[in-house]
Formats: sequence, structure tokens, C-alpha cells
Amino acid sequence: MATLLTDYTLENVLLGAVLIGVISGVLGSFAVLRRQSLLGDTLSHAALPGVCIGFMLAGARDLGSIMGGALVTAVAAALMTVAITRHTRLKMDAALAATLSLGFALGVVLLTWIQSRGGAAQAGLDSFLFGQAAATTRADLYPMMALVGISLLGVVLLWKPLKVMTFDPTFAAVVGLPVHRLEALLTAMIALAVVTGLQMVGVVLMTAMVIAPGAAARQWCGSLMGMVLLSALLGALAGVVGGLGSALAPGLSTGPLIVLTATLIALVSLLVAPHRGLVPQWWRQRRRRRSTSTDRILGTLYELAREHDDWRYRVEQGAVDAYHGMVTEPQLVTLAERGLVTPVQHLPDEGPHWQLTEAGVDHAAARERRQRGGRRRRS
Repeated sequence: MATLLTDYTLENVLLGAVLIGVISGVLGSFAVLRRQSLLGDTLSHAALPGVCIGFMLAGARDLGSIMGGALVTAVAAALMTVAITRHTRLKMDAALAATLSLGFALGVVLLTWIQSRGGAAQAGLDSFLFGQAAATTRADLYPMMALVGISLLGVVLLWKPLKVMTFDPTFAAVVGLPVHRLEALLTAMIALAVVTGLQMVGVVLMTAMVIAPGAAARQWCGSLMGMVLLSALLGALAGVVGGLGSALAPGLSTGPLIVLTATLIALVSLLVAPHRGLVPQWWRQRRRRRSTSTDRILGTLYELAREHDDWRYRVEQGAVDAYHGMVTEPQLVTLAERGLVTPVQHLPDEGPHWQLTEAGVDHAAARERRQRGGRRRRS
């Protein structure tokens, strides 16, 4: 394992994966909160024509030219989407879908044309579709570091305006913030994140890296700062786990493993996050239903005892079952464990009976007073 961690290629892959995870997590948080998850998909697919154009201009597989071309076409796609929504009746989702399809189709046409011309220079160009992390060199990391640094600096400098625009764009416009310019700048920074991951993750899978860490962090955090920091951490974690996984299993591709890890983190977060997770929500609802059910059954015993003017009135369990349309024994046992009711003996040929304890009478009376007070306030 120590030898593996000192491997030059693995070091490049892990560093690149961490860079992608951090920038995707930071900027993807804003996309998730602004409900623009499809934006990452559109920008990543629209980057493919830029990859081909950058290759044709450079005449070789130069990463700087390719990333520059991808950035130009991704930003152009974002501006095209904004123009469509402003000047037509199409909604944002329709405009994003149209731009995505156009960009990817154009990229496939250009890629096919380049490959049909032959030549050794275009070898491996199609790896930008799904990424080829193993081909990452130390020289490839420098433009990635530059793009990540520019994006993070932009987020730090524009933190407050971006925060206001994300949660309340109408208020941001009222207080004089240039909302349209901020939206365009944020879109351009997301395009930077997409371009950063093309070498390792590829056009097709980069979408998940933009969305998954932010979606996972959203389940755990209630503040923007916490969400952005946790999203960056989860993105970096997904990059490291995916990179190490591909090194330990050489037949597996790094990019898909990184995306699978990020997606798994998001799924686990959706299930077990304390406040928004599906499992804790189900458990709280189950406890709430059970609590409501026991309170209703206690109220039934209280009403029957009051009707008979006898707080020690023995109520047959079968009558309670029939009234509520369910088997109430588990709830009655729960009430007995809480000291609110107690089982009592009645005639031998009859079923089990229950009666209120003094604590049960007091609890039911207090609950009735609270309900009356609530109805009085509502009226």
C-alpha cells in the first residue's frame, strides 16, 4: 500500500480528483439550491464541441487548448440558454434540454469528422467522453489548478451577493445587485468546474460530479456556508476513494468510480441524514402516528368513563377495537407501560378490560384542556 501511494501516476490522479471534487462541490451547491441541476448536464455536453475545436486549432492533443475551447463553448451554451428564456416563451428546463442536445450532437459530429481524417495526433481524443484519469500528467494539473483557483477566488469575493441571489433573487434586484450579471458569472464559474473535470471524468459523467456532492451536503446542513464546505469535502472524498479504487482494481476506470462514489454518498445522505433523511423522517412519522393513536385511545377511555360518571369504569378491549377499526392492544399495552391505564379482570367469559389510572385521568383531562384552548384561539 505504501508503494502504491508513492506511485507518480496515482499521485497525479488523486490530486486531480481532489481538485475536481472541491470545485464541483463548491459550485454545485449553488446549482442545487437554485434548482438548476440540468445546467451542469448542459454545460458538460456543450463542452464537447469545444474539445474538438481546441484540438483542431492546436493540431495536437494539447490540454490547455482543449480546455480553453471547452470553456468557450460551455459559456456560449449558457448564454444561449439565457437568451432563449428571455426572448422566447420557453422555460429554463426546455431551453437547457435544447442547448444540451444541440451541443452534444455538434460535438459528436466534429469528433467523428476528426477521427475520419486519421493521424496519430487525434488518438485518445474520444477519451474526453468518459474521461481517462490515468493519462493525467503533472503538466495537466497546472491548468486545472488555475481554473480551480479562479473559481474559488470568485466565490470568496462574491460570497454575499451570490448568497442573496441564490435565496432571494427578487430581493437582490431590489437592493441594487446586478442579478443578471451575477447569474452569468456563476454560470461561467460552473462551466469552469465542468471543464476542469473533462480530462478525468469526461463529458458524459461530469454532470453527476457537479450535482451529487451538493445534493448530499444539502441533506446534512442548514446553512449555505456549511453546505458549501461539506460539499467540497464530500467531493474530494469521492475523488480520493474513486482514485484509490481504480488503483487497487486496475481494470476499473477512475472517472466512473469517482462518479459512483459521489452518487453513493448522495444516496446514503438521502437515506440517513438526521433532519432530511428518508429513514429518520419515516421513524419520526411512525412515532408521531403511534403517539397520536395512543392519545386517541386514551381519550376514548376517558370519554366512556365520564359518560358513565365513573373514572374506574372498565372498558372492554373489543369495544375499543370496534370503535377505532383496528387492533388496539399494542397501544393499550404502551399506555399501561406509561402508567396511564391498567388491565383489569371482568366476567370470566368476556374479553380483556382496561381502566384508567389516576395519572391517566389527569393526562387525558390535560390533553382535553389543551385541545379546547387551541380551538378557542383558532376561533
